[in-house]
Amino acid sequence: MTEEEKDKALATAAAGVGAGVGGAGGATVGVLELAAQGAVTGLSAGLVIGLGAAAGGALAYGVYRLFKKRKG
Repeated sequence: MTEEEKDKALATAAAGVGAGVGGAGGATVGVLELAAQGAVTGLSAGLVIGLGAAAGGALAYGVYRLFKKRKG
């Protein structure tokens, strides 16, 4: 495996972990907030969870790239 392939694999793993954490956070906080407002539907809950996953993945990827630049 070349260095470029290793870098891509690590970036993908970091984004995947961040998406998992973000999705769980979105499910916990977002759905509870919607439930408190009485506005939970399948679509709105799924949207909150999806947005949390996307934000978590993007944040994790950005952090990975930041550390990669400092190291290299």
